[in-house]
Amino acid sequence: TEKMVNQSLENSDAAKKVAEVKKQIKQLEDQAVPVLIMKEAAEPVPAYVLERGAYDKPITDTVIERKPPSMVDLPMPEGAPNNRLGFAQWLTQDEHPLTARVHVNRLWQMLFGTGIVKSVEDFGSQADWPSHPNLLDYLAVRFTESGWDQKALIRDIVTSATYRQQATRNAEAEEIDADNRLLSHFPRQRLKAEFIRDQALAVAGLLNDEIGGPSVKPYQPGDLWNEVAIGGTNTGRFQRDSGDALYRRSMYTFWKKTSPPAQMQIFNAPTREFCTVGRDTTNTPLQVLTLWNDEQFLEAARVLAQRTLAESNDDAKRLELIYRRCTGDVPDADELAVLQDVLAYYRERYAGSAEDAKALLTQGEYPLPETHDPAELASWMMVASTALSLDETIVRD
Repeated sequence: TEKMVNQSLENSDAAKKVAEVKKQIKQLEDQAVPVLIMKEAAEPVPAYVLERGAYDKPITDTVIERKPPSMVDLPMPEGAPNNRLGFAQWLTQDEHPLTARVHVNRLWQMLFGTGIVKSVEDFGSQADWPSHPNLLDYLAVRFTESGWDQKALIRDIVTSATYRQQATRNAEAEEIDADNRLLSHFPRQRLKAEFIRDQALAVAGLLNDEIGGPSVKPYQPGDLWNEVAIGGTNTGRFQRDSGDALYRRSMYTFWKKTSPPAQMQIFNAPTREFCTVGRDTTNTPLQVLTLWNDEQFLEAARVLAQRTLAESNDDAKRLELIYRRCTGDVPDADELAVLQDVLAYYRERYAGSAEDAKALLTQGEYPLPETHDPAELASWMMVASTALSLDETIVRD
């Protein structure tokens, strides 16, 4: 009898646990948003030539078969299924003449500003002729033989003598090759929007380099979404994340199509409404105002200052650390003198206005040091902000 009572109690506890789990599952299911996806049909629907392109007038005796484009004389791999998976296998087989070349060319454009084939979106008969066709083939073969290892390919390129050239122009070479297609010097270029933000976080020691995971919502003006919000949408109001989510790489930033992150757009990131293989580069006052005033960059400057003050007690050494971290170079005498003038100016500025210094240090949620002099830290924060917005910092040359 005692055994039966205990078993009954266990069953009762188990029943409660099952009910609680079912309740949790129901709550999760209620939060789910239906999403349309593409799924391969068990039996492919026949496709026909359409009379004058009218979708409701198929010419039923002209069935269109699934097969790769005939312009590329390359059969499907043996055993590949006749569906999208098989098409992907066809695209990435070693014998395919274009896939690796196109991807290598886009990586080259990312690093040098212009592809080996200038028309990166077009490798057809109307495309630009490659500036270095043998190099393109060599890199494409190396890429596939490495197992399509992008990091290895990028390392090969950025450690080459060509990439490590200075951006100093040569008058004789410029006369022969005005567009620098032969790469007699490095083609200086401003960093992409995502790189500028990630670099600021990295030099401050803030960058969260975790791989994968959900999108995040770092700092941005909180009212932008309201202007374009649709009633009932789950993205009607911007709710900023906190903690490590604020410092994730820019590729993980949540992207609202009707209101992209302002910081990214100001530095010419595409809106993502359609595929863009090349970006325009503009120079506007908004860009430097973003570097000076955006909360993410101000916080990065403050944390860079905190990091530097903790590492050295010598002003010259501190200035050199900040400059080197931002630009990758050691400041010369003139540059160091300018930074010393900046530091002196802000020390005087905040020595007479402690409240302004304290207000400046509230930027960002990263904690302040337990003990600090607000005027001194604010002065170094402005030095760091100056360094983060230098041409040498945001331009690759």
